[in-house]
Amino acid sequence: MSEKKNEERMDRREFLQSTAAAGAGLVLAPSVFAQSTNAKKDNINVALLGVGEQGQVLLNAIRKMGENSGIRFKAVCDIWQTHNQKRVSRMLKAYKHEHNTYIDYKEMLDKEKDLDAVIIATPDFWHSEHAVACLKAGLHVYCEKEMSNTLDGAKKMVQAAKETGKLLQIGHQRRSNPIYQYCYDKIIKESQLLNRITTINGQWNRAVKPDRKMHPKFDIEADILKKYGFESMAQFLNWRWYKGLGGGPIVDLGSHQIDIFSWFLEANPKAVMASGGTDYYDKKTHQWYDTVMAVYEFQTKKGVVRAFYQTLTTNSSNGYFEKFMGDEGTLVVSESAGQNKIYREKWVLETKWEKWVKLGVIKEPAKAEETKTDAVLDSRETIPAPSYELPVAFNDPYHQPHLKNFFDAIRGKAKLNCPAEIGYETAVAVLKVNEAIEKGCKLEFKPEEFSV
Repeated sequence: MSEKKNEERMDRREFLQSTAAAGAGLVLAPSVFAQSTNAKKDNINVALLGVGEQGQVLLNAIRKMGENSGIRFKAVCDIWQTHNQKRVSRMLKAYKHEHNTYIDYKEMLDKEKDLDAVIIATPDFWHSEHAVACLKAGLHVYCEKEMSNTLDGAKKMVQAAKETGKLLQIGHQRRSNPIYQYCYDKIIKESQLLNRITTINGQWNRAVKPDRKMHPKFDIEADILKKYGFESMAQFLNWRWYKGLGGGPIVDLGSHQIDIFSWFLEANPKAVMASGGTDYYDKKTHQWYDTVMAVYEFQTKKGVVRAFYQTLTTNSSNGYFEKFMGDEGTLVVSESAGQNKIYREKWVLETKWEKWVKLGVIKEPAKAEETKTDAVLDSRETIPAPSYELPVAFNDPYHQPHLKNFFDAIRGKAKLNCPAEIGYETAVAVLKVNEAIEKGCKLEFKPEEFSV
């Protein structure tokens, strides 16, 4: 490599390391920020570790940021060489990302000396080992949720981030979603239109779905499967259902929404009880529960909040959403378009909400059809609560703002929206649900459980 190229690589690495410090809360001199105007030095070289379904979702979200995003994929690592790795590598070449491919992440870290960050989308049981190794190699890490399938693994990730000073973003992407940020800032905090939140309902319901299968010609060699923790190709394709590998739907799906409970309430749960089981699928291939219903208790500054959450994999009714219910209003929020609204309790005077309509925090409700007076209402009828639209929309790929937040933090232009410490708190809250089902009793949380 020429001396000029060496100087360019060192300059870019030094710049990214210094701006990452700003993302951790340090103040940089104006001259450092001035360097960010140089597009070449603002580029970030990335490796994608795990290019299955979720890895490809993240890749597409980054690709749709555009050619000027400054993100360059330099390496792809996946043990499924004949399918996932080959497909993704072909796509990256089409978009002119010159890169190398690997099966073993250790080989990738040993050979790739020009990386700045790694995006990890491997099965949950690999997250801790992969993240810790990448952090210790001097790289920033974006790791999909669940942070780890064990709290011990999650603790090691937090500790590695602290020890190395590198950024670790956990993939709870709602934390960066403009709709969720608006609801927290404007509805929960500023206007407090719900007043005292008393109850939360949340769900993620999915229709019946057969296990994944592939043609034998795509099978991974048995010795490679065993080396990386899988007993068979069927287990590799459906790892989320197996104990020791994943955590079942309550972890895969529920962690996204339970994370929002704690965020909006500004509190971690104090207790949880849960009921669940493998009621529909074959217990041999679905070791984790296909149906889970959990109730959390939160202690907030305004009082106790009880939060019900369910995840079903046998019926898709009403999809997924979170509903925050207060004594003066109800907020329904979801990544799914069209569900985001706020409802005023009928006893609350309309004039109390008019201020926030005028300020643009909420939109004026549509004129309802002429309604009957209470005097002539049949006992089986009710007047629906007035609903207000939120003046914010989001139509980009769901994960894109969270990834952008990660890259901006590397450049020193933002702070992480879901750093390791927050991801760990959510892991504690979520993993306890499976434990509560197994033990069949109410489990208490101690405050110290949520910190490392």
